[in-house]
Amino acid sequence: MSSHFDTVLIANRGEIAVRVIRTLQELGIRAVAVYSDADRDALHVHLADAAVYIGPTRASESYLNIDRVIDAAKRSGAQAIHPGYGFLSENAKFARACEEAGVEFIGPPASAIETMGDKITAKAAVSSNDVPTVPGVSRPGLTDEELIEAAGEVGYPVLIKPSAGGGGKGMRRVEKPEDMQAALTSARRESSNAFGDDTLFLERFVDTPRHIEVQVLADKHGNVVHLGERECSLQRRHQKVIEEAPSPLLDEQTRARIGEAACNAARAVDYVGAGTVEFIVSAHRPDEFFFMEMNTRLQVEHPVTEEVTGEDLVAHQVAIAAGEPLAIQQESVTLTGHSIEARVYAEDPSNGFLPTGGTVLDFRSDADRCDTGVIAGSYVSSDYDPMLAKVIVHAPTRGQALDALDDALAGTVVGGLQTNIDFCRFLINQPLVRAGDLDTGLLDRVAGEYVSPRPPFPALVAGAIEAIEARLPEGASVLTAPGEGPSHEPWRNDGWRLGQQRTGMWARFLLGEKPVCVGLDPRPGGFDVRISDEPYDLGVEPRRVRIENDIIQVQVDLLDEVDRSTWAAEVAGGTVWVTGTEGTVGGFALPILPLYDKRLHADELVAEISSPMPGSVIAVHVADGDHVDSGAPVITVEAMKMEHTLTAPSAGVVTLSAKAGEQVGADQVLASVDATDEAS
Repeated sequence: MSSHFDTVLIANRGEIAVRVIRTLQELGIRAVAVYSDADRDALHVHLADAAVYIGPTRASESYLNIDRVIDAAKRSGAQAIHPGYGFLSENAKFARACEEAGVEFIGPPASAIETMGDKITAKAAVSSNDVPTVPGVSRPGLTDEELIEAAGEVGYPVLIKPSAGGGGKGMRRVEKPEDMQAALTSARRESSNAFGDDTLFLERFVDTPRHIEVQVLADKHGNVVHLGERECSLQRRHQKVIEEAPSPLLDEQTRARIGEAACNAARAVDYVGAGTVEFIVSAHRPDEFFFMEMNTRLQVEHPVTEEVTGEDLVAHQVAIAAGEPLAIQQESVTLTGHSIEARVYAEDPSNGFLPTGGTVLDFRSDADRCDTGVIAGSYVSSDYDPMLAKVIVHAPTRGQALDALDDALAGTVVGGLQTNIDFCRFLINQPLVRAGDLDTGLLDRVAGEYVSPRPPFPALVAGAIEAIEARLPEGASVLTAPGEGPSHEPWRNDGWRLGQQRTGMWARFLLGEKPVCVGLDPRPGGFDVRISDEPYDLGVEPRRVRIENDIIQVQVDLLDEVDRSTWAAEVAGGTVWVTGTEGTVGGFALPILPLYDKRLHADELVAEISSPMPGSVIAVHVADGDHVDSGAPVITVEAMKMEHTLTAPSAGVVTLSAKAGEQVGADQVLASVDATDEAS
């Protein structure tokens, strides 16, 4: 496989930019990166042969700015641009701009992007080429009234889908007629925000659906092949989490049929390059499949196809763009073994999968293949997608691949921010997943059973003590093991212990002449530090308080007996991060909560609603002074392409502190609810 290009620019960032750079350099092609202000020190910038600055952190002013990307290509001498996925990868205007600038777009022609980018025209195109589609209504310009009427004819439940984009944005499942209008309003708003187009269409909801997609390659000479299918049913909010190849559902006959249907879909639009045709398949009727959409780019999950076929899809993309005929034929494509991929996201599964962020303190993985764009020191913000890495394994059988993925995830460490790594391990060990009995709703059904692991208590306390010491005024000190002077070894077995019923720690500090008590109390997802004037009853008898040489000793409960040499705790920003041989267990925040803080008073009747992450307010559902019921929607915040609706914690009168369009920070108070009248 050869190429006529000597320089290619990658119009993307993160792990996909790193992935493309690797293949380009293997092909002997000079790889040029682009970067925004946020990515000046990013991994893809360091790995590229050259890098060009294209603008501010905001994607609309950098990675989505067509003029700046084209200018970067010209200045770097690139003959071609690889768009990766996301950003401009499925932008027909960008493809045309490349053509006008005399730069080869490593992707399909603009006409194919336009047809497949609009789900309504895509369904019409593939239907004309004998590709089965889901029953529904899909014509341009459908009004809310027309969609509501059509839903009654199609039959509930129905699926509202945006015509202009994918990734689950703007998609809504509706079970009954009375919920249609609210769902349409929300879907149009989200679709408009995500794609600049609020056009919607309607499909019948397929019972127990499985998401199966087929990888295709098409050259400029009319040759089209498929490289088998991928199972992508383990997803939440229509965002994939675990992907595998091949699907455990399909037999060889169905695999051949769905592969040919995918090739026909590509032929329907004169497709060129690598693309993915997505199908929905009923778990109860695996021989019946329907076209959903075609992604006119490389997919996030392409590595599992590479692992079972032995083909480098990026190398094929480059060769096709250079005008070469396909280097493989359909009969030469074979699937060997089984490959599974887990997406590592910056999110907190124990807190509703809310996006997280921060500085990566440590990153490492034992996986044979880990595609990532982060390293220790990388900063993860809400400005870009929350995916940090992909952990990929390959084994002779599916069972062995699942075991290998479990081990690989256990050996993957991301210190400094919450991730879904442990949740992925929980998910792939579910009995239904192990049995291959999947559907797109499975993850959501089992997610409620997930409990974040509790790190070894000694390791957690070691970090907690460091955090406490960091907050002490000058001159204050703490002793963590009796008779040994300042130390960070609270797991010592000599000396005394707390009662077996306690799972927290406490300390007394001498601040000048004033003794102060500190309690570290466990709570779901973390620990609270409470500080008060003496006395502060923590359930510990006064005789257990020991003061030697004006240094207050900390007593800790050694409930967990572990080998401390296998665990480490580090503190950043008041958060303890525990890592060890089983990966990053998690981060536990240590907020200072004074005893007399109003939030600790049982008679405090004003509850605050705070933003759980940095983002922007996209909707305010109430007016200042409105009375709301408990659980009523108050404000919707968008971050990392996801909407989060914050509700009233109790019935009462609302006072707003934020407005639509405002950028907000994590923990910023957006509103409060006064329940005084309710109580009286």
